[in-house]
Amino acid sequence: MDTLRNMRIFVRVVESGSFTRAAASETMTTAQVSRAVTDLESRLRTRLLNRTTRRMSLTEAGERYLQSCKRILADIEQAEAEAAAAHANPAGKLRVYGGTSFGQHYVMPLIARYQQHLPEVAVDLTIAQQMPDIIEEGFDVAVVVAAELEDSALISQQLGSTAAILCASPDYLRARGVPQSFDDLAGHTCLHLTDASLPAGQWVSEGPHGDTFRHTGVTPFQVNNPEALALAIREGMGIGPLPVPVALPGLADGTLARVLPTHRLQKLNIYALYASRRYLDAKIRTFVEFLREKVPLVLAEQEAALATCDVPSPRRGPAVPLRARDARDAREIRGDAERLRLVN
Repeated sequence: MDTLRNMRIFVRVVESGSFTRAAASETMTTAQVSRAVTDLESRLRTRLLNRTTRRMSLTEAGERYLQSCKRILADIEQAEAEAAAAHANPAGKLRVYGGTSFGQHYVMPLIARYQQHLPEVAVDLTIAQQMPDIIEEGFDVAVVVAAELEDSALISQQLGSTAAILCASPDYLRARGVPQSFDDLAGHTCLHLTDASLPAGQWVSEGPHGDTFRHTGVTPFQVNNPEALALAIREGMGIGPLPVPVALPGLADGTLARVLPTHRLQKLNIYALYASRRYLDAKIRTFVEFLREKVPLVLAEQEAALATCDVPSPRRGPAVPLRARDARDAREIRGDAERLRLVN
């Protein structure tokens, strides 16, 4: 027996004042309407309606039950409307996971731009190195970086791909020389980034012609945070891999130099993961669509910025950027020379 259906029929009978009129409005037979009310009374063991061949009236219990039915049915209608709106209108809390570096440098800025368009969505972002069980822990979307995904029931959307680059400080390269090939790294101090998305204890680099090189040397320093590794590299501790957005500020101001610019470390794919494609909540759907549109643009912008930092030398390979003070002195010297030329 469908109790909610019978409650609706009971309310319609009372409001219309007739079993026949209620049957017509519900596209049912009068016998079916009568049976629905009788089933309710049997379930409750209480008479709800006094009825004769000419008239019908509510009992005292029926009056109380009618008011309760109206409240329950109104709550159900509101719940259904809210659930349907969740599919159509982005609103409410969106729980997002992002890996440590990618979450900080990509996901966080994109969330700010997403909320400019959809301020009704409140985002709860968790940045951590280890990916959680997004269903068990209640995440709506996880943005992960990995060479490939493990088999799972999650829906995945690939957003793009990225790869770390090798960097060193200008002082280190002046003192130890500039590597011209991956084999030259054997004579250098190599620092490691211990990240769940990277092969443990080794570098895998894809060369300009698709060749793969591996470095498995002993490292005097390793850390699980790319920003901390960037500080170690700036201090001249050695050569290490950095994500492009972490490396760019140092490459731009001359405190970092790119090593082997024709090589990238292993390409990693960027994925958005979520639980189900069916009846997808509007805030999840719009956020994933936003990521699919914007992440490739951000990656392209960073590649363009990286290209302006790479100034190769035909003889010695990648140029070693000047330190900030040296660069300022060089600009002043060029300015003095230009003034002298104009005077003469």
